[in-house]
Amino acid sequence: MKTRYFIGMAAVAAVLVLVFAGLARAEGDTPQIKQKEVIGNYLADGKGMTLYYFKKDQKDKNSCTGPCLEKWPVYHGGQIQAPRGSDGKDFGEFTRADGKKQSTFKGWPLYYFAGDKAPGDTKGQGVKDVWYVINPTTLVTCD
Repeated sequence: MKTRYFIGMAAVAAVLVLVFAGLARAEGDTPQIKQKEVIGNYLADGKGMTLYYFKKDQKDKNSCTGPCLEKWPVYHGGQIQAPRGSDGKDFGEFTRADGKKQSTFKGWPLYYFAGDKAPGDTKGQGVKDVWYVINPTTLVTCD
């Protein structure tokens, strides 16, 4: 009888751990506003990896597809907690044509650059004059 009780309690504990882990994941990422002398303020994910936008995108619609995504992976932060100095209303998300979700800032779909290997890298800035860091203080809304 005691063994059944122990197994039952262990099962309940395991379920609670999974539920709370899921809730923590559902809360989402908390991006950061970083600063570099050459480029000014820029937006990074919660781990410090730089976020970029693509000038050819449209509001809540990505133009980077197929092989482009190998160099410019999609950022999806879930329910994003706005960093200090930004407005939570500027963050959003949409469902891409491939069915995956992508986070946005002021309507601009957000990406990483595969060439950035460490937090603070900004190697994607200005690539082909269409890829840029997200400057949360000067970026205009995507129309």
